[in-house]
Amino acid sequence: MVNVISPPELPNNYDLVFANISKSAFDLVNYETGKNDLKPALPEIYRPEFSVSNQHLIADLKTGSTKTDQAIAPSVQPQIAAPESLAPETSLPQSSAATVTPSSVSSVKENFQVFPVGLDLDKRNVIKSVLVRGKEDGIAAVDFEQWLIPYDAIVQALNLDVKALPDGLQEVRAPGIVTRINPKLLRNDPKLGLVFSVQDLQTLFGVPAEFDINDYTVRLLPPWLKTPAPGELSNPQEPPVETVGLPEITPPDFSITAVEQRLFANGSVSNATSYQGNLTAVGTALGGSWFIRAHQPNFKNATTWQIAEAQFLHQTDLADYILGSQTPFWFSHGTGDYWGFTTIQRQGYKPKETWLGATPDPRQRLQAAEIGRVVTGKAEPGTLVRLTQGFSDRPIAEVLVDSSGIYRFQNIPVGGRFLGSNYRLLLYPQGRLTEPPEIRELTFSTAPGQLPAGGKALIVSGGLRRKFSLDSPNLLGEFSDVRGGVAQRWGLSENLTIGIGGVYDDSFRGLGEIFYQPQNLPLTVAVSALSADENNHWDVNADIRFDLSATAHTQFFSDRFGYNFNFDWQMFPWLGLLGGYKSRDGVFGGLEISHSGKNSFTFARATLDSRNHFRWSFLQRWGDLEFTTRGNEVGSLSQLTYNFSGKDPLDTGHSLVLNYETSNFLTQENSLASASWRYRSPARAVDGSYLWEAQLGYGIGSQGSGVIASLGTTIIPGMMLRGRYQGVSLTSDQPSFGIELVSSFDTQRGIKPDSSRRSNYFRTQGGILIQPFFDRNHNGKRDAHEAVYLHKPDLMFILNNRSLKFFDPEIQNQGALVRLFPGKYRLDLDPAGFPLDWKATTDALAVDVVAGSYTTVELPLVKSYTRTGVVTDAQGQPVAGVRVEAIQTSSGLRRLSVTNGAGVYYLEGLQQGEYIVEVNGKSALPGKLQLDASSESFQEINLQQN
Repeated sequence: MVNVISPPELPNNYDLVFANISKSAFDLVNYETGKNDLKPALPEIYRPEFSVSNQHLIADLKTGSTKTDQAIAPSVQPQIAAPESLAPETSLPQSSAATVTPSSVSSVKENFQVFPVGLDLDKRNVIKSVLVRGKEDGIAAVDFEQWLIPYDAIVQALNLDVKALPDGLQEVRAPGIVTRINPKLLRNDPKLGLVFSVQDLQTLFGVPAEFDINDYTVRLLPPWLKTPAPGELSNPQEPPVETVGLPEITPPDFSITAVEQRLFANGSVSNATSYQGNLTAVGTALGGSWFIRAHQPNFKNATTWQIAEAQFLHQTDLADYILGSQTPFWFSHGTGDYWGFTTIQRQGYKPKETWLGATPDPRQRLQAAEIGRVVTGKAEPGTLVRLTQGFSDRPIAEVLVDSSGIYRFQNIPVGGRFLGSNYRLLLYPQGRLTEPPEIRELTFSTAPGQLPAGGKALIVSGGLRRKFSLDSPNLLGEFSDVRGGVAQRWGLSENLTIGIGGVYDDSFRGLGEIFYQPQNLPLTVAVSALSADENNHWDVNADIRFDLSATAHTQFFSDRFGYNFNFDWQMFPWLGLLGGYKSRDGVFGGLEISHSGKNSFTFARATLDSRNHFRWSFLQRWGDLEFTTRGNEVGSLSQLTYNFSGKDPLDTGHSLVLNYETSNFLTQENSLASASWRYRSPARAVDGSYLWEAQLGYGIGSQGSGVIASLGTTIIPGMMLRGRYQGVSLTSDQPSFGIELVSSFDTQRGIKPDSSRRSNYFRTQGGILIQPFFDRNHNGKRDAHEAVYLHKPDLMFILNNRSLKFFDPEIQNQGALVRLFPGKYRLDLDPAGFPLDWKATTDALAVDVVAGSYTTVELPLVKSYTRTGVVTDAQGQPVAGVRVEAIQTSSGLRRLSVTNGAGVYYLEGLQQGEYIVEVNGKSALPGKLQLDASSESFQEINLQQN
């Protein structure tokens, strides 16, 4: 049995303030039923107990309250609920700051007892045993919302950053909340000391809780750590990421982040060895990225080298700026590449992100990453309609159908990063959740280029055509022929987006676009057209799709190379029917088969067109045996592989490989059969290349016979080497060889090998390099002899409310590199992953990331000290519920603890230095504490209250 306290459902931008006022205190409150403006009376309401429930979980830290006996809670358009249903809700102006006390429970139940339970954070146990005050009946918790949990246990479990302020208040920070509370007004239990009630956790911090009687544990469920259950997608409403007031780490203003040189050498008996290469460099400048690629057709002769690409790119959600080589936003038939300046100005939408180092394309950045849809339909009045995502039963929104018989959900995101386009509606007749619901599946799609309703984008581009001359080669080539264009795109509705503009590319041409995705019709239309050129040729690029049913789909596609019409019908789960028409090949038809068993997998696809072109692809796996074959009218390749290492996946370990390939080009038929041994190491480099790869065999074919061998390795940091020798090939009897050498260097931190070989990722991405290190000399910066500590990085860091593992970091000797898109990120440090008796000098940071480089975050780990003991009064009796503070004289840094029922305090995370020790704001006995390198990490010191 699990008892759950869940957050209330609130309208956007509203908070609720619950007032629990006892009858004895009610006469202190001046309340008039129906009175809407309560602002003048709020400062007088301070003795009854209040609590605040804040949907946004962000404190208004600009309040002007000067009362030290008032606890300040988050306030954004609060809404007051009258106590015990004595009066209706009354809204307040946004400027009102409700004055509240932390506790929402008016009194402790007389039959509550103190007993130990476990304390979990989501599914992870953080405290094995902690004393709480409550009651359970053997089946479930009794009055669970009134259970009391010690203050220190909550701070430890939620990893709250609590800072004592000069005015006596405490500023509490967590990834999803910033607020202030007055510790003087917290409940002081005679046995537990300072405590929070379960309801306090919800109302003050927005943290639901549940009691699991089977595990006998109280489970805290902070929204910033919530992860989707297996098989379900993330909730579209992500918890907020608060970075206000955090120390900020900024990226470099200019950097040369990475340099990579690729060299290709190949030759044969009859041909001299040739050397070709590509040299790339990437970095940061002016808040954006710069990228250069030089093509080296003759590596030995620098006069033949050519600048293939040179680009500066600055991308934000509102605007993009591209300078240098780039792709034109229109579909051009012209020869040569395009160099110039392009800007995109956006309103009302966020663009798609460019992944995995792909060449930036302005056409992609004109498309919205997410479209808001409206879900509406009919149901019987009284039906509870819940909207869920993916295959989850957890509702993300719900509505009770009124007498109109119509339900509606607004602004449902479609086409987001996590492919959240599949939803389900669960309809419960008469709202009875015990009955099985009617399920209605919802599948959305967006047309490429579509914008949300009200969104718009303006793109302006101008530049020159660049060509290279074979007669007089030079580094930059020759620039000529002005090109450019202007276009505007509007999201007229959630279904329709249009665009108009004009371009000049050898001649003036008009541009028209339409992107259409109707609400209740499985049709997607994306058409872009350029008007006729000087040869009366129109350029029409179209992608039109229509779903005849859930298993039958059609598509019409056209571009400058031709047009295709495709039909795909999934007749059975294992059998599909293909057909259509291609402008180059005529009518075609075929079959597709797919079947998966326990130890086998089969895939086959074959088509035949009206020109007798037969094309096929086949894959069959049986245990450690795999057979593949594919081919068309030009040639074929078949391969049989047996992995006798029993490795999974099959492409690693030792294997026997049999190959047979044919070629039928220009009426000349050739064939080659080979048998070889192959080894691929299970371990791989960061970029996915095998650490070791080798193959040795013998081939016999129409051109002769000979040895075939290859060897490759990435074992040397920052380098990849591959070599291949063929005594015979499919089309030649001449022995030949080829060598590829790739050298990658990280130049942002000096010249160091870069084992990832992913420098092109920095064109559109940046990153964070996290370097926790032992700061033994306490200078706050990493010296050459101070080692990086990354024993358990997943336990040490939380990035934007997610585990570091979610971002797939590259763990290197110099730190953990996380590749991210430009923006500001919150990095939280969890002491659970730190070595014993060491701590970070900060709990959370705000990190700026720009494309082209990574932001280095050096995290000094310093020796941590803990002091504990008993606080007694002048008569030597333990004192419960008093505040013990250690104040560092050099920095003013405060550490706070509240004594429990036995008078025990616990001050942890102390750094070296001199401290003043106070009890309830007065000097304690002893009143000073000195910590240095010779001090013990843990020590008991009893204090006397002065």
